[in-house]
Amino acid sequence: MVFSQIGNGIGRGIEGVTSSINETFFEPVIRLGVTGLARSGKTVFITSLVANLLNRGRMPQLSGVASGAVSTAYLRPQPDDTVPRFPYEANLAQLTGPNPCWPVATSAISELRVSLRVQPQGFLGAVSGPRNVHLDIVDYPGEWLLDLGLMDQSYAHWSEKALQNMRTRPGGEAYLAMLDKVDPDGALDEIVATELAESFTEGLHSAREAGFSDCTPGRFLMPGEMAGSPALTFAPLPKTAGPRGSLIREFQRRFEAYKSRIVKPFFQDHFAKIDRQIVLVDALGAIHAGPPALEDLRATLAGLLTSFRPGKNSWLSSLTGRRVERILFAATKADHIHHKQHPQLTAIMEALVDDARRRADFAGALTGAMSIASLRATVEEERSHKGQGLGVVRGRLLADGREAAFHPGNLPQDPNALLSPARTGVEAWLDQGFQAMSFAPAKVSLKPGEGPPHIRLDKAAEFLIGDKLR
Repeated sequence: MVFSQIGNGIGRGIEGVTSSINETFFEPVIRLGVTGLARSGKTVFITSLVANLLNRGRMPQLSGVASGAVSTAYLRPQPDDTVPRFPYEANLAQLTGPNPCWPVATSAISELRVSLRVQPQGFLGAVSGPRNVHLDIVDYPGEWLLDLGLMDQSYAHWSEKALQNMRTRPGGEAYLAMLDKVDPDGALDEIVATELAESFTEGLHSAREAGFSDCTPGRFLMPGEMAGSPALTFAPLPKTAGPRGSLIREFQRRFEAYKSRIVKPFFQDHFAKIDRQIVLVDALGAIHAGPPALEDLRATLAGLLTSFRPGKNSWLSSLTGRRVERILFAATKADHIHHKQHPQLTAIMEALVDDARRRADFAGALTGAMSIASLRATVEEERSHKGQGLGVVRGRLLADGREAAFHPGNLPQDPNALLSPARTGVEAWLDQGFQAMSFAPAKVSLKPGEGPPHIRLDKAAEFLIGDKLR
């Protein structure tokens, strides 16, 4: 398992049993990892979650709010001064301003701390005073999570899979054509190496735009300060031994450097310290993209659990290594379909992660799947169509700002109606399929004490942190 391989090399050190006990019993800290695959709305989720924790009028399904245990919430400085702060205020201003727009997606790790004042309920509450519960939200790109799967792969194994993807996905033609003119056993030429890496990266971007989820290495898509570095200047090549100084030998070395210098530090410094996790998924987008994209999403989600160390934490976890206690897979953009189809979307999400959930449940972690909308961008209407009622959603189109009512199609009652043909390799849905639409944020007028409108964000929060707020 990826965790075991990396974890065996981690010198975590002992920071002190006393501080661990104090944290657990007096001011507990929940480290919530938030990640999402392409176009899943990770930035919007964090912004709306924080806004709705600070102003809890729209959070009735969060038990600590419903019971009155949570009396107040406020932002605090994050404990790690070396990690960028999540730009909450700027994002909220963009989402709720007079001309709302979607914030720019973050392409690197960031953090934010929300502290909640909680009065324990029942007998414990009668004999103890209120306490602070700190929620440290760790925001990181889903592509980085997928990279953890590279730790178990050799360059040859990764190349074989990557080349197969290039042959079967859109956008790989240019790279394969370039590869035909390259001798992997020839001497390293940095110009050729750079051209190969750039063409391969363009293919990854094209595949992601076409709806495919497993597009590694993830830093090729979000390089940040690593752009142009040798650790990001390699590409898949056909199997060959290669003499010293050859192109393939150098690409092998850089692949190993990518794992040791980029992937492993991310695991040690950030991912290994998470104890609650939400994975956001644009399932509607994958369905719209077609069967190959949906099957790729299913396989990607099934493999994600190899990157987690699921199980329950105790106060000893700071000494032995933290485990991910709760993992929620959430299909986003539920506001893009009428609420009558939400059960179908949830069922599809559950089926997509069935393999992954069983692995985590077996290890003692609590897992869940649901459909949510972090920020509701549409309203629902009933229209008459061929003498029958038709549920539609109406919103402001992202492309031109026009108001439009939209019915994307009907999701099947049985998820296997989609997953089975996807797994058998069909290229397109037999019927008309499911159409996706992009909406801009709706203009909102927030009352005092209310956060932005959402769908089941409070239910997601209850699953992730509700047990700590009672």
